Amino acid sequence: MSAVTDIAPASSPAALAHFEAQFAFETDCWDVHEALTAGRADFVLLDVRGSDKYGSGHVPGALDLAHRKIIGSTIARYPDATVFVVYCAGPHCNGAARAAIRLARLGRPVKIMTGGIAGWLDEGFALSA
Repeated sequence: MSAVTDIAPASSPAALAHFEAQFAFETDCWDVHEALTAGRADFVLLDVRGSDKYGSGHVPGALDLAHRKIIGSTIARYPDATVFVVYCAGPHCNGAARAAIRLARLGRPVKIMTGGIAGWLDEGFALSA
């Protein structure tokens, strides 16, 4: 027996519930890119890394709002049902999770763009300066 199968995989119904639930919490770079380029962005994309990093390159269409600055007054202009998609540097960074927590505490719908800037670049997508 290997470390892979030492613990049995979940039942198919449990696996289905788990993997379907992930999509309520996250999206990926490809889906964000497709929505943005097709003009179907039904969300607000937030780069939560900070202004210096935003200025050195960000996802086209993203707004600069560091996770520490996500408070009621900075998002008040958006209707309550606005979906926010947040990203940070990549899998090694927890800024997107911190931003998601802040938005959720404010009662706002939020998803994380998995991979962040690193994932965006890995997909071959360009950044804006």
